[in-house]
Amino acid sequence: MAEQKIFAGPRLRRIRNQHGLTQTAMAEELGISPSYLNLIERNQRPLTVQLLLKLTSVYKIDLEELQGETTGTMSALKEVFSDPLLAEALPGDQELIEVADAAPNAAAGVVKLYRAYKEAQSRLSGLSELLAREGHTPTVSGTRLPVDEVREVFERRPNHIAAIEEAAEELHTHIKPVEDLSNALRSWLAREHGVVVRLLPVHTMPNWRRRFDRHSMRLFLSERLSPFDQLREIAVEVAQLAFGDQISAELEQLDFASDEARRLGRFEIARYAAHAIMMPYGAFQAAAMRARYDLDVLRSRFHVSFEQVANRVTMLQRPGTSGVPFFMLEVDNAGNRFRRAGARGFPQSRFGGGCPKLNIHAAFTQPGQILVDAVEMPDGAEFLTIARTLEGPQGAFNERVRRTAVLVGCDIGFRDEIIYGDTVKGSAIKPTQIGPACRLCERQGCLARAEPPLTRPSGLDEMVTGLSAFDFQ
Repeated sequence: MAEQKIFAGPRLRRIRNQHGLTQTAMAEELGISPSYLNLIERNQRPLTVQLLLKLTSVYKIDLEELQGETTGTMSALKEVFSDPLLAEALPGDQELIEVADAAPNAAAGVVKLYRAYKEAQSRLSGLSELLAREGHTPTVSGTRLPVDEVREVFERRPNHIAAIEEAAEELHTHIKPVEDLSNALRSWLAREHGVVVRLLPVHTMPNWRRRFDRHSMRLFLSERLSPFDQLREIAVEVAQLAFGDQISAELEQLDFASDEARRLGRFEIARYAAHAIMMPYGAFQAAAMRARYDLDVLRSRFHVSFEQVANRVTMLQRPGTSGVPFFMLEVDNAGNRFRRAGARGFPQSRFGGGCPKLNIHAAFTQPGQILVDAVEMPDGAEFLTIARTLEGPQGAFNERVRRTAVLVGCDIGFRDEIIYGDTVKGSAIKPTQIGPACRLCERQGCLARAEPPLTRPSGLDEMVTGLSAFDFQ
């Protein structure tokens, strides 16, 4: 205790006020001068061991009350001020500490008010989603980050860009890769633009996947990336250099509201173009039909990852040579959503994707295994879903592995065209009954329900308790 300086001015002031004392009266009881007490209350002097013992003896207070833990309040306040609505008023850590120390009740009130606001926002979001399912478009939207705007735009539109697909096939014709696409793209970068690709160790580039140095014309990639992800990063660079006009034209049509959203949108289109370069439309679509969309066969044939081929099958919508209209969803084991896309847009109104009974959540218990399931929505619509975990960049020994899971789905009517449909065709097992999301689902007695529905009043019968954690009428 002698080594740790304790600055507890605001807490000492609260104790003085609780006892109705002036600084002079309290200083006299503690045996110190009023000016010294004033310095302590303004956090310009620490509490000494002798003064701590005197305080506990005179006012019968707990020592922990003086030391006080503001960590929880600090974290909650940081969450409040990280909201986009308050982005311009983000205080520093010291200011938050002062707020938490000097006015803990007011700080707790701010946190409580913010959580009520978030709850109301969540309910409005659910109601907006419900209105959208019924064909009504809300005119007022909540505060959104640029990334939210970009996600919403790309999730609603068909995941197919004809101009990019044509340009990617022309590029393949030009570079004529025999087997090693990575070397062919590296050679193209060096020959056409003087760009050299270098793989850097973790200690040199600890926080980046890739970095393009315009001065030395070198593209640096992290050794943490798998060979598949390294190939995609090279293909992204190629796409930005080779398809700049097509990317800009597509971006212009999306009409994003901010420069940050446009920057993110450009990256998303470049990422799309990278997949088109790695898996050219004509060759990939023909191979997919022959393999009956066996994702493992396709990823081996094109030397790509499962995640990359799962993205690619949602892009096959060229008129005259379209494929099965797949959609996909990627989440982590906490349920955070990373990506949603679909050949015809992600089917939010029909499928939802927020049900805890989907096999994408069960995939985390069986890493690397493909789980196939037939699911049925409350309105009778049925879908075939394929789920599997994905591994992120290679971590060090003391780092937790980043693992997500991807769900690829389509209408059950396409099951005969897909190899995974054989597992559910003619099966006596009924489809798993799911809903769009707990707040929009009215299935009674659901053991997996995580939230009550917005559309029904809560069950208040004291004599009856249902199977669900949230009863409703």
